[in-house]
Amino acid sequence: MVQQVASASAATLIGEGKVEEVGRLVEETSATLVIFDEELTPAQGANLERELKVRVMDRAEVILDIFSTRARSHEAKLQVELAQLEYMLPRLTRMWTHLSRIRGGIGLRGPGETQLETDRRMIRKRIGALKGKLKDVERHRENLRAGRDPMLSVALVGYTNAGKSSVLRALSGEHEILVEDRLFATLDTLTREVDLGDGVRARVTDTVGFIRKLPHHLVASFRATLEEAREGDVLLHIVDASHPDWEGQMRVVDKVLAELDLADRPTIPVFNKLDALPDPAVFAARARELYPGGVMATTMRTDGLNALKAALRSRNRIDRPTVAVRLPLSAGARAASLYRLGEVVSREENGDGYAMVVRLDRWQIDRLRAEGVDVEDTPPARQRATG
Repeated sequence: MVQQVASASAATLIGEGKVEEVGRLVEETSATLVIFDEELTPAQGANLERELKVRVMDRAEVILDIFSTRARSHEAKLQVELAQLEYMLPRLTRMWTHLSRIRGGIGLRGPGETQLETDRRMIRKRIGALKGKLKDVERHRENLRAGRDPMLSVALVGYTNAGKSSVLRALSGEHEILVEDRLFATLDTLTREVDLGDGVRARVTDTVGFIRKLPHHLVASFRATLEEAREGDVLLHIVDASHPDWEGQMRVVDKVLAELDLADRPTIPVFNKLDALPDPAVFAARARELYPGGVMATTMRTDGLNALKAALRSRNRIDRPTVAVRLPLSAGARAASLYRLGEVVSREENGDGYAMVVRLDRWQIDRLRAEGVDVEDTPPARQRATG
């Protein structure tokens, strides 16, 4: 049922007449549950349950229930439990209405009221413990990041079921990565190193999917997981091109990224599932007009991610300066390693040794200099010419 109102009712969200209409429908269908596609205040939920005489759930509670069934890792379970408890805390009174008949009068404390306060205290204590554990998880993640080899870091973001896990599986070639056609199939952060070609490797991280009107409890709880996105050099905004409201989904993701202070991160829109479109060329023309830097992709063909890999290599090139490296003829192994570490733009060989122009990460350049290798910055004009 749908109702458009100029302003929501503070007591029941919808109008009195609509509440009566829902009540009649509940009786006619013998329904045992009513779900609202909006977030209800604790008072609204209590009033609606009293009027309708059945269990009432709002959008946030349904999403939290879905998350609780999808959580697999210890971290995901902590995050979901924290979000559920923070949602539950202001609504405890509503859950204790069955004790109202024995509530104490003036100057007295009935067992229901005492139990309510006990539960609140226990929940607050548990919330504090969960936040402490998630802080430990965050510190552990920071230590892991600090110990990683420096390379291009990429985070996949997007609306739920847009195909982020499919993209990661296709890039990495690891078929055991879970891919399912359902909402929030992936809650756990998953990171894999992938080969982008031309000697370029990247670290790609899959993150939890977003959804319209994502409960703020979940956004707060999953901040630790989304730190991976904050640390990324570039975000890949995966878009389900076959969805009729793909533009609306993109706006939702942009809004959530802004809430997480990630709106300023370099982002590449990736229009996925082109294979599911009746005319991919027409869609590609429209998408490129709206998003000139967008990339077309499909995981259903072996060459479906070639454009994405090329875009990431170009992004990597921006962060990699070009340097001139001179090596003696006896340093053949070192010359071969430069092909593995970076992108060799040119190589000349003379009687004395090798003169190579190579794109490398800054840390690799610093390491070569520390090891006594003759490395010089190339003039800007030369860098532009080789770029």
